[in-house]
Amino acid sequence: MKTQVLVAGAGPTGLTLAIDLARRGLGVRIVEQATEFFTGSRGDGIQPRTLEVFEDLGVLDAVLAQGMPQAPLLIHVDGQFVTERRMSQWREPTAAVPHPNPWVLAQADTERVLRERLAEFGVRVELGTALVGFDGDADGVTAILEHAGVRERVRVEYLVGADGGRSTVRKALGIAFEGSTDESIRMLLGDVRADALDHAVGYWFAESSAPMDGIALMPLPGGRTFQFMTGLDADSGTDLAVLQDYVTRRSRRDDIVLSELTWSTVWRPNVRLAQRYRVGRVFLAGDAAHVHPPTGGQGLNTGVQDAYNLGWKLEVALRDPGADSEALLDTYETERRTTAARVLGLSSELLDRTVKGDPDAMDREGTHQLDISYRTEPGDGVQVGDRAPDAPLEDANGKTVRLFELCAGPRATLLLFGPDDRDPVASNAAATKVVRIGTAATGPGMGEFADSAGHARRAYQASENTRVLIRPDGYVGFISR
Repeated sequence: MKTQVLVAGAGPTGLTLAIDLARRGLGVRIVEQATEFFTGSRGDGIQPRTLEVFEDLGVLDAVLAQGMPQAPLLIHVDGQFVTERRMSQWREPTAAVPHPNPWVLAQADTERVLRERLAEFGVRVELGTALVGFDGDADGVTAILEHAGVRERVRVEYLVGADGGRSTVRKALGIAFEGSTDESIRMLLGDVRADALDHAVGYWFAESSAPMDGIALMPLPGGRTFQFMTGLDADSGTDLAVLQDYVTRRSRRDDIVLSELTWSTVWRPNVRLAQRYRVGRVFLAGDAAHVHPPTGGQGLNTGVQDAYNLGWKLEVALRDPGADSEALLDTYETERRTTAARVLGLSSELLDRTVKGDPDAMDREGTHQLDISYRTEPGDGVQVGDRAPDAPLEDANGKTVRLFELCAGPRATLLLFGPDDRDPVASNAAATKVVRIGTAATGPGMGEFADSAGHARRAYQASENTRVLIRPDGYVGFISR
């Protein structure tokens, strides 16, 4: 198949985009400059909205099976247990929000799950393949790839830079990466075994003289590994002996023996936002467009949703090029850059509160990304640009069917509430009629489902003859009554 879209960077953002394009039957290549796949935990928090995206992409079951809920944190001061805290309040699933709680899975494992899904479409990540240059024109992009010293010219219709904070694509485009790096804050991060500790919980070890200046060891699923985190007053080494010294001193225990360090780094707060997300036929996504503090677990999730927003718009442009599709592609920057600016503000606020010792800084429902909206005007209720809620319906046999199941797949969905006889195909979307239980099905060529408990009507504030167009990325396109 001819390559139509070239994706540079095989992290969660690039993989999500490649899956979304491949499942639409589009020709996609995804290249990665690194010669080996990333092996660390790094972005290990998957937010509720991302779980909904993963459900649509067909990877949710694997993510849930291989991950775990956020573990409680056991606070120890001067070597003594003091109290137990949770990173966020547990929330029960509802009809509208089926996945209300963050999930923990090491970024390396998330990427592996996504790679395996991508391979089901016959697409594999090309490791050790660097994008060394490109030139765009009105009809496409000519990219230069280098692998094992051999260069290849590739002609594609679109190029997407999902190649991280040091993005080659962004730099080549000359796009400013506005923001700052805070050199006053440093954190030592790593993944390490600690067999003396209970792997079902996390640990905080600190001194009473500085209770917020401690060490966190949070369990990672799938083994005996913990993610190690501590603040630094100055640059430090990142080897196992350094981590061991911190744990022994802060815990006041000599039985906690660390082993199998698989990844470590010294991190500084780097908060930046690309001035533009698009130049002609070249786009930025993920860390290439925005980098976040780790507080609130927003970086990976924001990148995944960049890709989910962009994928269907690229398909429209590839299938039906023209002025309308160009205008649609422009909405990618409008919608996602505005979202990134908001999320960066939230992450920075949480970092500031954490540094100041606020123990509840991380428990913010806004970090779940369920309230992100692409509205152009304020208003109450579900309006253009809001996330489309889930809801249970019943088919003709009385079987429960979730609205998310009806909306799944690379297409738009038109919901018709009540006896709406207007032409359902005008929207170029799959039409689904939602009627009250006991109402006769009358619409030819469309699925009809009963809303027996009024869940969908409440979620969408729908009266009779309400129409709701749900975009392929799960956001409301319009409501008419």
